[in-house]
Amino acid sequence: MDSGAAQHRHIPVLLDRVSELLQPALDVPGSVLIDATLGLGGHAAHLLSVHPQLRLIGLDRDPEALAIAGDRLAEYGKRVTLVHTVYDGIEDALEQAGLGRSGLVQGVLFDLGVSSMQLDAAERGFAYAKDAPLDMRMDPTTGITAAEVLNTYTHGALARVLSVYGEERFAGRIASEVLRQREQEPFTTSARLVEAIYSSVPAATRRTGGHPAKRTFQALRIEVNGELDALRAALPVAIDALAVGGRMVVMSYQSLEDRLTKQELAPRLRSRTPQDLPVELPGQGPELSALTRGAERASATEIDINPRAASVRVRAVQRISRRPA
Repeated sequence: MDSGAAQHRHIPVLLDRVSELLQPALDVPGSVLIDATLGLGGHAAHLLSVHPQLRLIGLDRDPEALAIAGDRLAEYGKRVTLVHTVYDGIEDALEQAGLGRSGLVQGVLFDLGVSSMQLDAAERGFAYAKDAPLDMRMDPTTGITAAEVLNTYTHGALARVLSVYGEERFAGRIASEVLRQREQEPFTTSARLVEAIYSSVPAATRRTGGHPAKRTFQALRIEVNGELDALRAALPVAIDALAVGGRMVVMSYQSLEDRLTKQELAPRLRSRTPQDLPVELPGQGPELSALTRGAERASATEIDINPRAASVRVRAVQRISRRPA
């Protein structure tokens, strides 16, 4: 994909709100931000431009996205360190940036899910509206493809993926149809999978609740890329990397990501001092303070400007203390 064209089409979700949430932490001299899901570098470019002393460590598993972001951020020179890794590779990225595996930073940003570039590139197979090879790997150089999942998983394993990761009510029926059809011919393209889903979902359901293939494609993408496992591993490391006063923003686009984020943050937002004690015990107070009330959603105006903001949920926290190891 042409670098300039990709950047032109890319509109970062909630750019102003993300900047507002991170700004107090990034105004600190010598501040460091980990952009754990760099994508095309839209948020990163803006934050580097408004915080002249900011140093960025940008992570992405997609080598094409990393190359495009590298071109976009080249003007910031040594202030930028780019690392080809999944977002659970934060410790290694800190080490590559010369901060040590336990280095502290002032900001962390997660903009989760599939990127606009990946959705727009038909050959990647992420979009159910375009017939394309069933790949769905965010890093196309490694790992299992969506076609391999469909053609090799047992009925039980496939139904579990669709049910758990796609919250698909008809997971069993779709899995049965996939197994029936793959006996005749393996699945290779998205259009045939969409047809199999249509034939499995009742007509009344197809008329409501959005495209009937949406949940299956989401489930396959999460399975192929191990997204929830990576997020589960990355969040505690990201929180531990925050210096006191540092801030983290997590942008989720489906309920599983947001639920996992909420569960990881919850115990760090609470005091461990017994409720019947009149004073906070040393080292037992909350580590984090919430900057958002629950999960914030995009405004109607923002969604009009950028329809991909419609499903976003934003949670932000600030580190207020560090508990003893």
